[in-house]
Amino acid sequence: MTTTTDQTTMNPEMIALGDPNLSFSFAERRTMMNFIQTVILWILAGIAAVPLISVLYMLISRGGARISMSILTELPPAPFEQGGGIGNAIVGTLVMVAIASVISIPIGVLGGIYIGLINPNSRFSAAVRFVGKVLTGFPSILSGVFVYAWLVIVMKTYSAIAGGLSLSILMLPTILLTAEQAFRMVPQRMKDAAYGMGCNATQVATRIVLPTALPGVMTGVMLAVAGASGESAPLLFTALFSNYWIGSFTEPTASLSILIYNFSAMPYENQIELAWTASLVLVLIVLVFNILSRSFGTRRV
Repeated sequence: MTTTTDQTTMNPEMIALGDPNLSFSFAERRTMMNFIQTVILWILAGIAAVPLISVLYMLISRGGARISMSILTELPPAPFEQGGGIGNAIVGTLVMVAIASVISIPIGVLGGIYIGLINPNSRFSAAVRFVGKVLTGFPSILSGVFVYAWLVIVMKTYSAIAGGLSLSILMLPTILLTAEQAFRMVPQRMKDAAYGMGCNATQVATRIVLPTALPGVMTGVMLAVAGASGESAPLLFTALFSNYWIGSFTEPTASLSILIYNFSAMPYENQIELAWTASLVLVLIVLVFNILSRSFGTRRV
Protein backbone atom coordinates (compact mmCIF):
# COMPACT_ATOMS: atom_id res chain seq x y z
CA MET A 1 0.00 0.00 0.00
CA THR A 2 1.44 3.33 -1.04
CA THR A 3 0.98 6.56 0.85
CA THR A 4 1.05 10.04 -0.60
CA THR A 5 2.90 12.85 1.08
CA ASP A 6 0.90 15.95 1.84
CA GLN A 7 2.27 18.69 -0.39
CA THR A 8 1.53 21.30 2.24
CA THR A 9 3.90 19.63 4.71
CA MET A 10 7.23 21.49 4.84
CA ASN A 11 10.22 19.18 4.82
CA PRO A 12 13.26 20.87 6.38
CA GLU A 13 15.55 19.14 3.90
CA MET A 14 13.50 20.45 0.97
CA ILE A 15 13.61 23.96 2.42
CA ALA A 16 17.36 23.74 2.94
CA LEU A 17 17.92 22.48 -0.62
CA GLY A 18 15.54 25.02 -2.08
CA ASP A 19 12.16 23.62 -2.99
CA PRO A 20 10.91 25.17 -6.25
CA ASN A 21 7.43 25.45 -4.78
CA LEU A 22 8.80 27.70 -2.00
CA SER A 23 10.77 30.04 -4.25
CA PHE A 24 10.38 33.82 -3.90
CA SER A 25 8.41 35.24 -6.80
CA PHE A 26 6.88 38.65 -7.42
CA ALA A 27 4.29 36.93 -9.58
CA GLU A 28 2.48 36.03 -6.38
CA ARG A 29 0.16 38.87 -5.35
CA ARG A 30 0.75 38.27 -1.65
CA THR A 31 4.52 38.39 -2.11
CA MET A 32 4.31 41.61 -4.08
CA MET A 33 2.05 43.28 -1.50
CA ASN A 34 4.35 42.21 1.32
CA PHE A 35 7.36 43.69 -0.48
CA ILE A 36 5.58 46.97 -1.25
CA GLN A 37 4.36 47.40 2.32
CA THR A 38 7.80 46.62 3.71
CA VAL A 39 9.39 49.25 1.48
CA ILE A 40 6.75 51.82 2.47
CA LEU A 41 7.32 51.13 6.17
CA TRP A 42 11.09 51.52 5.79
CA ILE A 43 10.60 54.82 3.95
CA LEU A 44 8.24 56.14 6.62
CA ALA A 45 10.62 55.03 9.37
CA GLY A 46 13.45 56.85 7.62
CA ILE A 47 11.37 60.02 7.33
CA ALA A 48 10.47 59.83 11.02
CA ALA A 49 14.14 59.41 11.93
CA VAL A 50 15.28 62.48 9.96
CA PRO A 51 14.47 65.04 12.72
CA LEU A 52 16.18 62.92 15.37
CA ILE A 53 19.26 62.36 13.23
CA SER A 54 19.46 66.05 12.33
CA VAL A 55 19.26 67.08 16.00
CA LEU A 56 21.93 64.57 16.97
CA TYR A 57 24.12 65.77 14.10
CA MET A 58 23.80 69.39 15.21
CA LEU A 59 24.55 68.49 18.83
CA ILE A 60 27.61 66.43 17.95
CA SER A 61 28.99 68.83 15.33
CA ARG A 62 28.45 72.04 17.30
CA GLY A 63 28.52 70.81 20.87
CA GLY A 64 31.31 68.30 20.42
CA ALA A 65 33.63 70.92 18.94
CA ARG A 66 34.09 72.63 22.32
CA ILE A 67 33.83 69.72 24.70
CA SER A 68 36.91 69.23 26.85
CA MET A 69 37.89 68.65 30.45
CA SER A 70 38.14 72.39 31.10
CA ILE A 71 34.61 72.92 29.78
CA LEU A 72 33.34 70.27 32.19
CA THR A 73 35.15 71.64 35.23
CA GLU A 74 35.14 75.45 34.94
CA LEU A 75 32.54 78.07 35.82
CA PRO A 76 30.44 79.91 33.21
CA PRO A 77 32.12 82.99 31.76
CA ALA A 78 30.94 86.57 32.07
CA PRO A 79 29.73 88.45 28.96
CA PHE A 80 32.55 89.27 26.52
CA GLU A 81 34.77 86.79 28.36
CA GLN A 82 36.24 83.85 26.45
CA GLY A 83 36.56 80.29 27.67
CA GLY A 84 34.69 79.18 30.74
CA GLY A 85 32.71 76.03 31.26
CA ILE A 86 29.57 74.35 32.58
CA GLY A 87 30.97 72.52 35.60
CA ASN A 88 28.68 74.10 38.17
CA ALA A 89 25.62 73.34 36.03
CA ILE A 90 26.57 69.67 35.79
CA VAL A 91 27.07 69.43 39.55
CA GLY A 92 23.86 71.34 40.25
CA THR A 93 21.84 69.09 37.95
CA LEU A 94 23.18 65.94 39.60
CA VAL A 95 22.61 67.35 43.09
CA MET A 96 18.98 68.29 42.44
CA VAL A 97 18.25 64.98 40.73
CA ALA A 98 19.80 63.21 43.73
CA ILE A 99 17.59 65.21 46.11
CA ALA A 100 14.55 64.36 44.01
CA SER A 101 15.52 60.68 44.00
CA VAL A 102 15.91 60.60 47.79
CA ILE A 103 12.40 61.99 48.13
CA SER A 104 10.54 60.16 45.37
CA ILE A 105 12.10 56.68 45.27
CA PRO A 106 11.16 55.55 48.82
CA ILE A 107 7.67 57.04 48.56
CA GLY A 108 7.11 55.61 45.08
CA VAL A 109 8.38 52.12 45.89
CA LEU A 110 6.50 51.89 49.19
CA GLY A 111 3.37 53.19 47.50
CA GLY A 112 3.81 50.63 44.74
CA ILE A 113 4.11 47.88 47.35
CA TYR A 114 0.87 48.97 48.98
CA ILE A 115 -1.28 49.39 45.86
CA GLY A 116 0.26 46.47 43.99
CA LEU A 117 0.85 43.92 46.73
CA ILE A 118 -0.67 44.66 50.13
CA ASN A 119 -4.10 46.07 49.31
CA PRO A 120 -4.53 46.44 45.55
CA ASN A 121 -8.33 46.41 45.47
CA SER A 122 -9.15 49.00 48.13
CA ARG A 123 -10.67 52.38 47.38
CA PHE A 124 -7.60 54.10 48.74
CA SER A 125 -5.37 52.16 46.32
CA ALA A 126 -7.69 53.05 43.45
CA ALA A 127 -7.51 56.72 44.44
CA VAL A 128 -3.70 56.63 44.66
CA ARG A 129 -3.52 54.90 41.29
CA PHE A 130 -5.81 57.52 39.74
CA VAL A 131 -3.80 60.41 41.18
CA GLY A 132 -0.59 58.82 39.91
CA LYS A 133 -1.98 58.56 36.39
CA VAL A 134 -3.16 62.17 36.53
CA LEU A 135 0.26 63.36 37.69
CA THR A 136 1.87 61.51 34.79
CA GLY A 137 0.40 64.11 32.44
CA PHE A 138 0.90 66.96 34.91
CA PRO A 139 2.52 70.03 33.25
CA SER A 140 6.00 70.27 34.69
CA ILE A 141 5.84 74.01 35.17
CA LEU A 142 2.96 73.61 37.62
CA SER A 143 5.14 71.59 39.97
CA GLY A 144 7.56 74.51 39.98
CA VAL A 145 4.76 76.97 40.70
CA PHE A 146 3.49 74.75 43.52
CA VAL A 147 6.90 74.49 45.19
CA TYR A 148 7.50 78.20 44.64
CA ALA A 149 4.30 79.05 46.50
CA TRP A 150 4.84 76.62 49.38
CA LEU A 151 8.61 76.60 49.83
CA VAL A 152 10.47 79.32 47.95
CA ILE A 153 8.28 82.10 49.33
CA VAL A 154 8.53 80.64 52.84
CA MET A 155 12.32 80.27 52.65
CA LYS A 156 12.60 83.61 50.83
CA THR A 157 15.21 82.18 48.50
CA TYR A 158 15.62 79.88 45.54
CA SER A 159 17.43 76.71 46.45
CA ALA A 160 18.56 73.25 45.40
CA ILE A 161 16.10 71.78 47.90
CA ALA A 162 13.20 73.52 46.18
CA GLY A 163 14.46 72.39 42.78
CA GLY A 164 14.82 68.80 43.95
CA LEU A 165 11.35 68.84 45.49
CA SER A 166 9.78 70.07 42.26
CA LEU A 167 11.57 67.35 40.31
CA SER A 168 10.47 64.71 42.82
CA ILE A 169 6.83 65.58 42.09
CA LEU A 170 7.46 64.74 38.44
CA MET A 171 9.39 61.55 39.24
CA LEU A 172 6.94 60.14 41.78
CA PRO A 173 4.10 58.96 39.47
CA THR A 174 6.49 57.16 37.12
CA ILE A 175 8.15 55.29 39.98
CA LEU A 176 4.83 54.55 41.70
CA LEU A 177 3.04 53.10 38.67
CA THR A 178 6.08 51.19 37.41
CA ALA A 179 6.68 49.68 40.85
CA GLU A 180 3.03 48.64 41.07
CA GLN A 181 3.22 46.85 37.73
CA ALA A 182 6.50 45.19 38.71
CA PHE A 183 5.00 43.80 41.91
CA ARG A 184 1.87 42.64 40.09
CA MET A 185 4.01 40.76 37.56
CA VAL A 186 5.49 38.49 40.24
CA PRO A 187 3.89 35.05 39.64
CA GLN A 188 1.41 34.03 42.30
CA ARG A 189 2.81 30.48 42.30
CA MET A 190 6.12 31.80 43.64
CA LYS A 191 4.38 33.42 46.59
CA ASP A 192 2.21 30.35 47.16
CA ALA A 193 5.30 28.13 47.14
CA ALA A 194 6.99 30.37 49.71
CA TYR A 195 3.92 30.28 51.95
CA GLY A 196 3.80 26.52 51.55
CA MET A 197 7.37 26.26 52.80
CA GLY A 198 6.44 28.12 55.98
CA CYS A 199 7.47 31.70 55.12
CA ASN A 200 5.51 34.52 56.67
CA ALA A 201 4.25 37.59 54.81
CA THR A 202 7.34 39.66 55.60
CA GLN A 203 9.70 36.96 54.35
CA VAL A 204 7.68 36.52 51.18
CA ALA A 205 7.76 40.27 50.51
CA THR A 206 11.47 40.76 51.24
CA ARG A 207 12.92 37.52 49.88
CA ILE A 208 10.60 36.64 47.02
CA VAL A 209 8.60 39.59 45.75
CA LEU A 210 11.14 42.41 46.07
CA PRO A 211 14.11 40.58 44.46
CA THR A 212 11.89 39.36 41.62
CA ALA A 213 10.35 42.77 40.96
CA LEU A 214 13.60 44.72 41.44
CA PRO A 215 14.53 44.94 37.72
CA GLY A 216 11.13 46.42 36.89
CA VAL A 217 11.32 48.85 39.79
CA MET A 218 14.80 49.99 38.78
CA THR A 219 13.59 50.49 35.21
CA GLY A 220 10.97 52.92 36.45
CA VAL A 221 13.50 54.69 38.66
CA MET A 222 15.97 55.17 35.81
CA LEU A 223 13.25 56.43 33.46
CA ALA A 224 12.09 58.91 36.09
CA VAL A 225 15.64 60.12 36.69
CA ALA A 226 16.23 60.51 32.96
CA GLY A 227 13.08 62.58 32.60
CA ALA A 228 13.90 64.78 35.58
CA SER A 229 17.44 65.44 34.37
CA GLY A 230 16.21 67.39 31.36
CA GLU A 231 13.51 69.46 33.05
CA SER A 232 13.85 73.22 32.97
CA ALA A 233 10.45 74.81 33.65
CA PRO A 234 10.19 73.75 37.33
CA LEU A 235 13.73 74.92 38.03
CA LEU A 236 12.99 78.43 36.78
CA PHE A 237 10.62 78.86 39.74
CA THR A 238 12.59 76.92 42.35
CA ALA A 239 16.37 76.81 41.82
CA LEU A 240 16.77 79.67 39.33
CA PHE A 241 20.48 79.82 38.39
CA SER A 242 23.90 80.66 39.75
CA ASN A 243 27.24 81.40 38.14
CA TYR A 244 29.08 79.82 41.05
CA TRP A 245 29.62 76.38 42.53
CA ILE A 246 26.91 75.15 44.83
CA GLY A 247 27.90 75.87 48.42
CA SER A 248 24.65 75.08 50.18
CA PHE A 249 21.37 73.35 49.47
CA THR A 250 19.56 76.55 50.45
CA GLU A 251 20.95 78.84 47.76
CA PRO A 252 20.23 79.32 44.03
CA THR A 253 21.73 76.46 42.05
CA ALA A 254 22.81 76.14 38.44
CA SER A 255 21.50 73.41 36.16
CA LEU A 256 22.24 72.37 32.60
CA SER A 257 18.74 73.03 31.30
CA ILE A 258 18.61 76.58 32.68
CA LEU A 259 22.14 77.28 31.45
CA ILE A 260 21.06 76.24 27.96
CA TYR A 261 17.98 78.45 28.25
CA ASN A 262 20.01 81.47 29.38
CA PHE A 263 23.04 81.15 27.13
CA SER A 264 21.14 80.31 23.94
CA ALA A 265 19.43 83.72 24.07
CA MET A 266 22.65 85.70 24.57
CA PRO A 267 24.25 87.63 21.69
CA TYR A 268 27.72 86.31 22.52
CA GLU A 269 29.25 83.54 20.43
CA ASN A 270 31.11 82.00 23.36
CA GLN A 271 27.94 81.58 25.42
CA ILE A 272 26.05 80.15 22.45
CA GLU A 273 28.79 77.57 21.91
CA LEU A 274 28.66 76.66 25.59
CA ALA A 275 24.89 76.20 25.26
CA TRP A 276 25.47 73.68 22.46
CA THR A 277 28.06 71.86 24.55
CA ALA A 278 25.72 71.80 27.55
CA SER A 279 22.98 70.40 25.31
CA LEU A 280 25.25 67.57 24.22
CA VAL A 281 26.25 66.79 27.81
CA LEU A 282 22.61 66.79 28.92
CA VAL A 283 21.64 64.43 26.10
CA LEU A 284 24.48 62.10 27.08
CA ILE A 285 23.34 62.11 30.72
CA VAL A 286 19.78 61.27 29.71
CA LEU A 287 21.08 58.61 27.33
CA VAL A 288 23.08 56.95 30.10
CA PHE A 289 20.02 56.74 32.36
CA ASN A 290 17.93 55.34 29.51
CA ILE A 291 20.55 52.69 28.77
CA LEU A 292 20.57 51.76 32.46
CA SER A 293 16.78 51.47 32.43
CA ARG A 294 16.97 49.14 29.43
CA SER A 295 19.64 47.02 31.10
CA PHE A 296 17.54 46.69 34.25
CA GLY A 297 14.45 45.96 32.18
CA THR A 298 16.08 43.02 30.41
CA ARG A 299 17.64 41.57 33.56
CA ARG A 300 16.15 38.44 35.02
CA VAL A 301 16.29 37.36 38.64
